[in-house]
Amino acid sequence: MLLVQGDVFLAKVNNIPESATKVRKRHKGYVLAEGEATGHAHVIEEDIELYEEKGILYIKTDITVNLKHEEHKPITISKGIWKVDRIREYDPFKEEVRHIRD
Repeated sequence: MLLVQGDVFLAKVNNIPESATKVRKRHKGYVLAEGEATGHAHVIEEDIELYEEKGILYIKTDITVNLKHEEHKPITISKGIWKVDRIREYDPFKEEVRHIRD
């Protein structure tokens, strides 16, 4: 299963890498990504477990939660383990891959 909100996507996975480290909740919730231009963030306010390994985030939740963002409709994330990443684009003129900016 794949979920998309703006430049963030979540894919359901079976496990979290053993080398992943736990990420603490911030004042506004668990931040999955922040916009470079606007400062808006993709945030989960409910209690989850969030892990990071090599720049990739992983969500573990035993309940259904909502991913919120100021410029997008909320999306519902079912219980389970989810890999979180950002959509990338290729610039043929610079010959580089970069994250899409939200």
